[in-house]
Amino acid sequence: MTLSMDLHADVLVIGSGVAGALVAYRTARKGAKVIIMEAGPQVDRVDSVRRFQNAFPKTPESAYAQSEFTPHPETDKPYAFYAQKGSHPFNSTYLRQVGGTTWHWLGSAIRLVPADFRMKSLFSLGVDWPISYADLEPWYCQAEQELEVAGDDRDDLGSPRSAPYPMPPIAQSFLDLAWRNALDESNYKVRPTPQARLSKPSGDRPSCHGSASCIPICPIQAKYDATIHVARAQSFGAMLLNETCANFVECRQDGRVEAVRFVRSDGSTGRVFARIVVVAANGVETPRLLLASICEAFPGGVANRSDQLGRNLMDHPIQLSWALTRQPVWPYRGPGATSGIENFRDLKDRNVNSALRFEIGNEGWSWPKGAPESTARELALGGLRAKALDTALKEQTARHIRVAALTDQLPLASNRVTLDSTQIERTGLPRAAIFYQLDSYTDRALANAKNMHEDMFRRIGVEGFWHKDGAEAAGHIMGTARMGDDPATSVVDKDLRAHGHRNLFLVGAAAFPTGGTANPTLTIAALALRASGAVLSSLTE
Repeated sequence: MTLSMDLHADVLVIGSGVAGALVAYRTARKGAKVIIMEAGPQVDRVDSVRRFQNAFPKTPESAYAQSEFTPHPETDKPYAFYAQKGSHPFNSTYLRQVGGTTWHWLGSAIRLVPADFRMKSLFSLGVDWPISYADLEPWYCQAEQELEVAGDDRDDLGSPRSAPYPMPPIAQSFLDLAWRNALDESNYKVRPTPQARLSKPSGDRPSCHGSASCIPICPIQAKYDATIHVARAQSFGAMLLNETCANFVECRQDGRVEAVRFVRSDGSTGRVFARIVVVAANGVETPRLLLASICEAFPGGVANRSDQLGRNLMDHPIQLSWALTRQPVWPYRGPGATSGIENFRDLKDRNVNSALRFEIGNEGWSWPKGAPESTARELALGGLRAKALDTALKEQTARHIRVAALTDQLPLASNRVTLDSTQIERTGLPRAAIFYQLDSYTDRALANAKNMHEDMFRRIGVEGFWHKDGAEAAGHIMGTARMGDDPATSVVDKDLRAHGHRNLFLVGAAAFPTGGTANPTLTIAALALRASGAVLSSLTE
């Protein structure tokens, strides 16, 4: 027999990733009674590091055990979790656990450029954001403080700043310097990447030791993850309910959220009655919950009178390329990426050609080939043993390089998250069904990136190069609850309040109208901090 319980709060935050953790922390710090509801379990770092060390292949999810109650998608199994309905499989993944996907993010903390907020006005593409870069810039500064971003104040990377970085930059790797020297006379400007990892100790967290396992796990928490702000929220009295999945949002006829139903991994159920509900459950789980919350007043699901909920799904489709240099460049050391090429993110001809962000990898062929383990296997299968194998492995892996070009995918209403009611998980939620395809704008961007990669390889000097066939997933799930001023064409307003639901906020990358090319986490954090003020103001209404 399952038990049922009712709980009460000022603010209920659903999801404990970076967006939910920051909202919970900011509101609890101001004295609000906060409940954080997380569908997944808490994670033991030591156990997860051990699981990663023993795993092969070493995917972004390989450090974390699958939960039967709340499973997560896996990179190498694109059809196991999502019901794939489109012409292109959607391979971007996330984690359902306390701290969310910040456990296995790379740590790149990059701002959008001003033009990313005005794609419609400047290039007649997509839509404009209802806020400008200038509106968000002070919140970017606060987000960098909260995530303790390390960056180089000498270069704003095309995103004007009003405050310095809180941490000095992470040192560029030997490989970065080899790229910088090779590309010095070209248009490819190699710059240090701002990162949410400590370049010097802070509190009880040490500085980055270069463990080279940022994806999927930092063994010492030098890289930021959202458990930091979950713990801070708890220190101000927030209650954490892990292994507790929200599965229905109850709304009154006037749109006010009355309560949120949940089920726990032990089978118990209940409801949370909250004055304000904040859904921070990422670009798949947020529409999945709200679309499943069908009632007489909202037959299309909560926050979906515009029929935009779940639509405009975006990623940063990646052209992945790798090569074997003629001379040793010594990869496989330090964070996964410490430098990038940012000066193609703000092109004048974006009406025709997508902006591109080039990420230079320190991890050799780990991403495209599963190296160095795969290299050792190939050499051993070729007959090498003992000292000869060791010598060949060192000689080859010293010359592994890879680059990844992130493209600016346009929002398409047909790219969407819906529900597959033929498969229901233990939480009571239907399986997420995804229709996803790439358009000619993205295809052209991937082709341009291939040509640019080959030019870069020629300049650094390689014996051979290879390209991934088709787009690689970035893991940047954006756009399924678009923000905008018009309730007929968007899901939330500029404060991330759901249209027609005064006490419901949807925070996270789902709210992005367009995606730009910057890794989205810093923008997610800035928007969450900005929305926290609106949440607090709503408590006084």
